[in-house]
Amino acid sequence: MSRLQIHDVSVRFPGMNGGEAVTALSGINFQIEPGEFVVALGASGCGKTTLLNLMAGFIQPSEGYLTLGDSGISGLPRVACGLELKDQITGPGQDRGVVFQKHALLPWLNVLDNAAFGLKLQGVGKEERNERAADFLKLVGLEDFHNHPVYQLSGGMQQRVGIARGLTNDPQMLLLDEPLGALDALTREVLQELLLEVWQETQKMMFFITHSVEEALFMASRLIIMSPRPGRITHDFSLNFNKIFLETRDARQVKSMPEFIEMREKVLGIIHGDEAENGGAH
Repeated sequence: MSRLQIHDVSVRFPGMNGGEAVTALSGINFQIEPGEFVVALGASGCGKTTLLNLMAGFIQPSEGYLTLGDSGISGLPRVACGLELKDQITGPGQDRGVVFQKHALLPWLNVLDNAAFGLKLQGVGKEERNERAADFLKLVGLEDFHNHPVYQLSGGMQQRVGIARGLTNDPQMLLLDEPLGALDALTREVLQELLLEVWQETQKMMFFITHSVEEALFMASRLIIMSPRPGRITHDFSLNFNKIFLETRDARQVKSMPEFIEMREKVLGIIHGDEAENGGAH
C-alpha cells in the first residue's frame, strides 16, 4: 500500500530585495502510513504550511525529495540506490486532495458542480462525476443541497463542500491546511467530529494543520510538533483519542479525560518552551 515518505527535505526561500535566504524547513525526515491521521502543530512560522505545500506539489524542496507510492525504500535515497524516482512528488496530482482554510469554491457553480469540478477537468462524463460527487456530499451531510449556490451556504457548509470536493477524485491522501480555523467554535467542533467520521469511512491518509492544541490532540492518530524557523520535527506522538471518540461518539467526555488534559499540558509546555528558546513565534 502507498505511503508518503519525506527524505532529508529542506526548503529555502530567496531573501527580500537580495537579502539573505530564509530557511523555512531543515532536515525533515518522516513518513505517513496508510490510514494515519497526522496532525502538524507548532508556533506560527514553523513551516507547517510549507510542509503541506511540498506534499501537495505546489512547491519543490531545495534539498531532498518526497515520494507517494509503495516502492519507496525507507531511509535510503533512491538516487544512491540507482532506482527510478517514479513515485517522486514533482507537482500536484490526483493522488492528493487539498482542503484550504478558505474554501476556494467557485461562486458561479452550485454545490454539486463544485464538488465534481475536479472530475470535470479530468474529462469524466457528467453522469459519472455527478454520481461520485453526490456520494461524498452525502458523506458530509449535504445530500439535500446539490442545487444550492455555494454563496447561500454557511461557512461550515461551504467547508463541507470543500471536503467533498477534495475526496471526489478518490485521492490516496487528503491535505488539510487549517480547514476549520475560520469557523466559529461550535461549527468547528461539529466539523472536527465530521472529519473523523469521514476518515473512519474512507481510511484515507490525512495530513492536517492546526494552531489549536486541543483540536490536534482530539483528531490525530499521530501528532508531530515543529520548531520555530527553521522548521524541524522535534516531537512525534502516537495518540488514540480520535479512536475513543469514534467508539463513544462523546467528544466532551474525550476532551475531559485526565489523559487528554495531561497530554494537552505536555504539548503546551513543549510549544511554549520552543517559543521561549527561539525568542518566540516568528
